[in-house]
Amino acid sequence: MLSGFLCGRLHLMSCFCCIILSFFQLVMTNSRETDMTNYVTKPIPSDLPPIDTVVRPWGSFRQYAHNTDVTVSLMTVKPEHRLSLQAHTGRAELWIVLDEGAEILRGDEILHPHAGEEIWIPANTPHRLGSIGPTVRVLEVAFGNWQQADIVRFDDDYARP
Repeated sequence: MLSGFLCGRLHLMSCFCCIILSFFQLVMTNSRETDMTNYVTKPIPSDLPPIDTVVRPWGSFRQYAHNTDVTVSLMTVKPEHRLSLQAHTGRAELWIVLDEGAEILRGDEILHPHAGEEIWIPANTPHRLGSIGPTVRVLEVAFGNWQQADIVRFDDDYARP
C-alpha cells in the first residue's frame, strides 16, 4: 500500500516537472522571438488621422482618437537630455508638445516646436525628442502596436542596444 502511494506521488511530481519544463521552454522560445522588424497586427495609419475640434460654450477640446485603439503616454525629458534616435516598425506616433524647449529630429528635419504644436511621426521614420532647456513634456498618441520591442535604435546617449 505504501509503495503504491509513493509511486503515485512520484508520478504526480514527474508530471508536474514536465509541465514546468514545458512552460519554461515556451517562455524562452517566445522571449527569443521578439524581433519586431515585421510585426504588425493592427492598422498603422500612414497619414495623421483626423483630429476633431469640438466647440462648447466654455471653450473647446481637440479629440485625437475617437473610439480608436491607441496607446497614450506622457513623456518627460530632463533638461539637456534626449531619447535615443529610433524608429518603430509597429506604430506611428502623434506627439503633442506641452512645454517650450523641445528639440525634435524627424527624418532629416530638426524641429523646435512651441507648446501646443502637433508632430506626426510615421512608422519607420527615425526620430528623437530632446530638451534644449528646461524639462520638456510631450504627450504621445501611438497608433498601431505599442511594444517596447519594436524600437530600432540608431544612436543612444545611454549605450542601450
